[in-house]
Amino acid sequence: MAAQKATRREWTGLAVIALPCAVYAMDLTVLNLALPAISAELQPSAAQLLWIIDIYGFLVAGFLITMGTLGDRLGRRRLLLIGAAAFAVASLLAAFARSAEALIATRALLGIAGATVAPSTMSLIRNMFHDEHERQFAIGLWIASYSAGAAVGPLVGGVLLEFFSWGAVFLVAVPVMVLVLLLGPSLLPEYRDPRAGRIDAPSVALSLAAVLMSVYALKRLAGHGFSWPALGLGACGLALGLAFVRRQGRLANPLLDLRLFGSAAFTAAITAYGLTSLAMMGVYLFMAQYLQLVRDLSPLEAGFATLPWALAFIAGSLAAPRLARRLSRVALMAGSLGVAALGFLMLVGTAGPWGLAVMIAGAVVMSLGMAPVIAVGNEMMITAAPPERAGAASALAETAAEFSAALGVAVFGSIGTVIYAWQLAPRLPAGLPQATAETALATIGGAAASARALGGSAGAALLEAARAAFTASMQVAAAVAALIIAVACVLTVRILSGRRQPLAQP
Repeated sequence: MAAQKATRREWTGLAVIALPCAVYAMDLTVLNLALPAISAELQPSAAQLLWIIDIYGFLVAGFLITMGTLGDRLGRRRLLLIGAAAFAVASLLAAFARSAEALIATRALLGIAGATVAPSTMSLIRNMFHDEHERQFAIGLWIASYSAGAAVGPLVGGVLLEFFSWGAVFLVAVPVMVLVLLLGPSLLPEYRDPRAGRIDAPSVALSLAAVLMSVYALKRLAGHGFSWPALGLGACGLALGLAFVRRQGRLANPLLDLRLFGSAAFTAAITAYGLTSLAMMGVYLFMAQYLQLVRDLSPLEAGFATLPWALAFIAGSLAAPRLARRLSRVALMAGSLGVAALGFLMLVGTAGPWGLAVMIAGAVVMSLGMAPVIAVGNEMMITAAPPERAGAASALAETAAEFSAALGVAVFGSIGTVIYAWQLAPRLPAGLPQATAETALATIGGAAASARALGGSAGAALLEAARAAFTASMQVAAAVAALIIAVACVLTVRILSGRRQPLAQP
């Protein structure tokens, strides 16, 4: 029997769903341009400034699993509307915060509200689109909305900051969330698990603590290098994560249904999604610095330089459903991962006068390859799960992506720091003061500041050497990323070629 086709109501509802996704992604990037103005007005300490930046992502990652399961029990539309209302209120409070502490608190509220977006919207798509091809296209649009939000975030922020105070970057979310509240009740269907049990409070506490400790430890290692406190915190996070998994196996109504991993499609998709996020975020860490500190582009010019690969990601997400009709899942995932690996390899050629053009071309190829992996992979995950567990499956996928992204920043940041210092040390101009040399060896940003302070031929020589060393570190990172994507390709093909059957059919 043919699956029911979506009507105009479902497609209009998809547009409503896409709006909070774009705002969620925009909130991850739009703040960066406002940091100088925030620092000047609120005068936060260095630690407070880091919390202003990081607390949003920390709490999104920490609450995803809880929110996904809560949506399955409470109602997916209801949770999305509650999250939208909370996001609008928190955005208003953040816009008019008058102290660093108040801004940190409101950013934390935004993170908790933002954690409702991905699992609620993805699981609603599972209920709205029953035809496999329509669902794949809907998920492609869903992924594209995140890409669009991340791409326009810096540009929107730049325009707003040109004419308004820093609080305006938070106010963008308010009319969007109000629109969701007005249209959501009439356009989005409600769904909840009719057999859902009570949410296990210890599981919520364990999952939150495990994710927050692990992600925080990874960020500390990436930003400050090796330290025993960060390593100990990461070990505690891992231990709590193992305790969480063991508890889920004993519960009749677990927060995380481990049976999801009995599906080859789910396991292959989450493996590819996690490894792709690890490689992607690890290399993105270098690309932003390369544009501004190596190629000497202004923030606005760097923002425009990122547009081609953001548009390529959107195009790849929208093309994924058509590819899925013509290719098997194995062929599509393997081919897309192969294209992504080629894009990463192209980034190895970023030295020399054509380096900027090569980087943009490589990023475009990389995005075209990664987009179908994420779009089709998400469809595979929510389709493999029973309908009543779609929210939990989506939340698990996003948690894996968040954790992998943090791990990518930590691992690639450490690799980059070692390679950069190793390449720069023999190229340092003779006669540099020890403090200046140590600053230059730590980061390319420190080298650029030291070069400006030195001036003259010594400053120019230091800056040139630092740029060459950083480019070399990015090339190594790109090669490592290509290897990770190749491993993801092999694992995905092997898992999908196995005999395990999915838990649910579309």
